[in-house]
Amino acid sequence: MSFTLPTLTKERAISNSSAKLHTTTRIIEPVGQHFVHHAQRSLRDHTFSEFEQYLTEKRGANGNDSSNVDPDEALFDTELADESFLEHDPREWKTADLYAALGLSKLRYNATDDQIIKAHRKQVLKYHPDKTSAAGGTLEQDGIFKIIQKAFETVTDANKRRQYDSVDSVADVEPPKKGSKYDFYESWEPVFVAEGRFSKKTPVPVLGTSSSTKKEVENFYAFWNRFESWRTFEFLDEDVPDDTSNRDHKRYIERKNKAARDKKKTADNARLVKLVERAFSEDPRIKQFKEEEKKEKERKKWEREAGARAEAEAKAKAEAESKAKAEAEAEAAAKSKASNKKAKEAAKSARKKNKRSIRNAPKENDYFGDADKAASIDEQTSLIVDSLDDEQLAEVVQNLKTDAKKALSDIAKVLCDNNKLTTSLVTYFV
Repeated sequence: MSFTLPTLTKERAISNSSAKLHTTTRIIEPVGQHFVHHAQRSLRDHTFSEFEQYLTEKRGANGNDSSNVDPDEALFDTELADESFLEHDPREWKTADLYAALGLSKLRYNATDDQIIKAHRKQVLKYHPDKTSAAGGTLEQDGIFKIIQKAFETVTDANKRRQYDSVDSVADVEPPKKGSKYDFYESWEPVFVAEGRFSKKTPVPVLGTSSSTKKEVENFYAFWNRFESWRTFEFLDEDVPDDTSNRDHKRYIERKNKAARDKKKTADNARLVKLVERAFSEDPRIKQFKEEEKKEKERKKWEREAGARAEAEAKAKAEAESKAKAEAEAEAAAKSKASNKKAKEAAKSARKKNKRSIRNAPKENDYFGDADKAASIDEQTSLIVDSLDDEQLAEVVQNLKTDAKKALSDIAKVLCDNNKLTTSLVTYFV
């Protein structure tokens, strides 16, 4: 902030003419409630009237400005959570609810160091022996102040507070009753939040909702199945005697305490395992995932079986077609064979008929006027017939109708020319 110095008057100028004028620049910082209001007004871009209305709404019914009220006050207990604190033996302070003694029964292990200090100050002002005696309290009521002090010493020491948090059963959240109807997420989320305070690993995954993915749910239960707890039970140890004269007894108590801690730790681990197993078995998402997996397996099985059926059908169809083709080929072959047989038989019959016609031709034509040579003509005609193929036989039979002797003579010459007959054997025709 900067400002201009007032102008010197003539009198002051004259009186200071012989003195050297010194100026100093200083930083002036605004503080206090009015500056806070100025800053709030600037941040909200309020006019004075708008900000006055805002402050009015913030004020309580008694007209006091509630903007200065510590928000932590609403988290502290207004009264003792348990009236029996007034009669609790301070020598048994370990059995008391230390957070409740400090007025932190709502916050417990979530209470910050600053909140613990504020709550302790409040309890001290309320339950200090001077305060209670002035109000007519008895000496027995002074015990609560001693418990408050023990509680403060415990929860402000990190190691001792962890030991106490380990056995703070009030902070535990019981799972829903078996067999009862309940909302899975609303009932189990605070259970796992409470158990998660003992985790060595952070952050602790949340339970999630019905819309959580399968991977998120699997990661959640994988974390809890491998849960590493820092929970210890030293707070419940039997006090080790300070008497160093009997070291054996001291060591015996220490071994006894360790054995008890180990037993409690084992039991707690087993409890947590059963708790996670129960949550897993009752988780509707797990049931849904299993049902989806079952349907997916059935779908894949159906597809495999459908493929196998299609393959079997294709194979059966191919076999049927192959069989039908083979039967058709066999039938065609049989028909062809029968046809060939008939053709052969017909050809054989035609050949016999043609040979007979040619052999009988000389006789039917009176041996061409040479009946005295009938035997020779028949013999030579038989030689000609035996030398002819089927085509030649048919051709000769056809030519016999025109001129039998000429037909035989012509074919005899052809046979002789083809060296199938010799001229000396068919002299009558050549």
